[in-house]
Amino acid sequence: MTIVTGAAGFIGSVLVKHLNAIGREDLVLVDDFDRLDRAQHLDGADFRKKVERVHLEAYLRDAGADVRAVFHLGALTDTTEIDEALFLEHNLLPSQLLWDFCSERQLPFIYASSASTYGGGELGYREAPELLTKLVPLNAYGRSKHDFDVWASGRDYHPPFWAGLKFFNVYGPHEEHKDRMASVVLQAFQQICISGRVKLFRSHRPGIADGEQSRDFVYVDDVCEVLTWLLAHRPASGLYNLGTGRARTFKDLAVAVFAALSREPAIEYIDTPLDIRDAYQYFTEADITKLRAAGYDRAFTTLEDGVYEYVHDYLLAKMSC
Repeated sequence: MTIVTGAAGFIGSVLVKHLNAIGREDLVLVDDFDRLDRAQHLDGADFRKKVERVHLEAYLRDAGADVRAVFHLGALTDTTEIDEALFLEHNLLPSQLLWDFCSERQLPFIYASSASTYGGGELGYREAPELLTKLVPLNAYGRSKHDFDVWASGRDYHPPFWAGLKFFNVYGPHEEHKDRMASVVLQAFQQICISGRVKLFRSHRPGIADGEQSRDFVYVDDVCEVLTWLLAHRPASGLYNLGTGRARTFKDLAVAVFAALSREPAIEYIDTPLDIRDAYQYFTEADITKLRAAGYDRAFTTLEDGVYEYVHDYLLAKMSC
């Protein structure tokens, strides 16, 4: 069986459906299943067992020999949260627990890190071991992910294969529950449906025009393709960037959403909120050289194609606009 944590969340629930599509139903799903806004993401999914997150340690203690792999996607992902104790409870400690379990059982372990570990990007966006301890994340969430990356990379015991995926800006179905942390694709869609306009953050940095802040936007289906490919092929263990390798502007994204809705762009620029302004990244772009060198050669979905599919095949089917 394969354990998937965060299974009712955004990437986790899409991964479960992806695993089902390739014939994997021997799944143990871990999450806070009493949260109804997430449970619906698993409607129609096939799996063997659900485990409440608070009971994960007990489950692992009694787990049989039929557990074969772990995808660890469960985490507290609110980049505005400042309570370090919450990140210790939800991010660092469960990750260490699962690392120890997979090391003892000699099971492959694939977990979610984050591009937020790169901080302001002063050192670039390479997952080079010599840069790892020099990175300075800009918020508590990024620090929690970085702390585990450093901890895992420094262990003298480890799973037979492990990969920490530094997710860049993932968008796609099943992210509605993330509210303020949902992708700008979803937020733009909702704004257009309500007001006919999209609000983007004004630039507060000289030399960068409003709307020209850039991110590496990666479609969730591509993320799941990489996750399952890693488990199947098991290249060298370590940290891997997971993005398209090409940054695009928020203006590009907004225009793509308008195009998917066959509407003319109408964009308004507003000040970046003070509570995130100092920690706001103006540019991220995954260096995917390592992933390509490992043998992953599939093309990533373009921003325009991913936005169109997300809007037409999912959002318009769920929401009136």
